[in-house]
Amino acid sequence: MSIRITGTGSYIPELIKKNNDFINRDFYTLEGESIETPADIVIDKFKAITGISERRYADDKLTASDLGAFAGNKALEDAKIDPETLDYIICAHNFGDVKHKTIQSDILPCLAARIKHLLKIKNPKCVAYDILFGCPGWVEGVVQAQAFIKAGMAKRCLVIGAETLSRVVDPFDRDSMIYADGAGATVIEASEEEGGIIAHESASYTHDEIYHLFFGNSNDKSQDEDVRYIKMYGRKIYEFALNNVPNALKNCLDKSGFSINEVKKILIHQANEKMDEAIVKRFYRLYKTAVPDGIMPMTIHKFGNSSVATVPTLFDLIRKGVLKEHNLSKGDVIIFASVGAGMHINAIVYKY
Repeated sequence: MSIRITGTGSYIPELIKKNNDFINRDFYTLEGESIETPADIVIDKFKAITGISERRYADDKLTASDLGAFAGNKALEDAKIDPETLDYIICAHNFGDVKHKTIQSDILPCLAARIKHLLKIKNPKCVAYDILFGCPGWVEGVVQAQAFIKAGMAKRCLVIGAETLSRVVDPFDRDSMIYADGAGATVIEASEEEGGIIAHESASYTHDEIYHLFFGNSNDKSQDEDVRYIKMYGRKIYEFALNNVPNALKNCLDKSGFSINEVKKILIHQANEKMDEAIVKRFYRLYKTAVPDGIMPMTIHKFGNSSVATVPTLFDLIRKGVLKEHNLSKGDVIIFASVGAGMHINAIVYKY
């Protein structure tokens, strides 16, 4: 028996927020000092580092659970299964449902339960729960789904990553330009076909690294001090990722039994283009080989960083032929990988 992804779906919001839309922003440092560099130069430097030209924001009327339901429904249709036969719905997110122009996270009931409701699934034995694991949440949800199936507790699961980060960003923080909204979903099933999930690796670094990403005050210290926004120490995250993610990828690949030359694609969390490129370069350096052309598809340029949604969305777009320069064929070896708040790292080697 193998455990395979039999259906994928994604929801990419229609509202496009371009870099020039930030041109009139006043930016401050984490310490509250005004950044005197002209906004156009700040934005140009931002694009050079992150690769982001634009990002997507959800419609004002929608929440993360709505986005998750849209993506989940597409994945179920793609897998051609009856939703009532699902054993688990696992939803990865970080901030719950944050309604437009509010400052409160709503996770009661949990998002997975809301998505199950929106999908009109009546079966009470379909268990719905959330996972909070930073940006690697969807990957970890797939690992958990595999464990349920291996243990005989499930035959099929729906794993979703959904987020509306645009509603928890500080408009006075340059990093606010990184974040975006979106959702991706996958159906995970037991299968008689060979391949599927071959190996996985997960780790949590919670000593010195614990607050590299955190919830904090606005960079503009004149704002309400009781309101919190997503914050990060970008340089520390960059260094942490480069020092730890390549080794996690190597450990996972070595456990799989495949060689580095057999890897067709690396679908890595779309966090920062330069960082992702550096991670993959160091990963290949561990095998004393060069990075092949086209190994790492990127969508961050147009979609920004939608946290838990980036990897499943990327996978869905490749499967559906939307990214014309990338494709997958039966038997291809791919790696899913992510790093994020916690600090958490994970990876999956998957035979398509």
